Amino acid sequence: MSENESPLVPLDMYERHAVHIGTNQKSADMKQFLDTMHQDSSGLHIIDVNQTDSRIKVVANFLSNYEARRILVVSARQYGQRPARKFAQSIEAKHIVGRFIPGTLTNPRLRTYIEPEVILVTDPAADSQALSEAVKSGLPVVAICDANNRLRNVDLALPANNKGRRSLALVYWLLAREMLKSRGTVKNDMEWELAEDVAEWESTF
Repeated sequence: MSENESPLVPLDMYERHAVHIGTNQKSADMKQFLDTMHQDSSGLHIIDVNQTDSRIKVVANFLSNYEARRILVVSARQYGQRPARKFAQSIEAKHIVGRFIPGTLTNPRLRTYIEPEVILVTDPAADSQALSEAVKSGLPVVAICDANNRLRNVDLALPANNKGRRSLALVYWLLAREMLKSRGTVKNDMEWELAEDVAEWESTF
């Protein structure tokens, strides 16, 4: 983040929502997004929230190039299901939460078959079926990636804790806010915050 560019929210808000808490394993692909100066006392790798913040802006700008109805948001991971659904509903995109039926992106004979133009997955590992079908279909893949994720077949990574309830709520909430601001649907941050409390985006499981 440049010195003149302010974060989307105060950086300590990312920490309060545990967006920075990664896994105890790291992949070589994700090393570039980790805060190597700090490590959690329990051995967990720490994600650099400055990079998370800048990537949320990049992802929001990228997805804004597509018609909302051609964007597909996927989350098999339980804590990601409510935030992914609310994000998709907010921007009027398609979503598949819970089980992803094989062939949804590759088999036109299926009743569930759809043809999006871009896919956003909550976790490349948990959403591997959707990711592989997106690759076969030639779709750009955007993914929320934790410290242990590999970036093979991921075109645009958003580094964040993709296993935590509060983390996923904040990331999806901010993505929705930034996309709606770019459309002019939401005029400013305060208008969004009054309409959508981030706590309500957390999974109730």
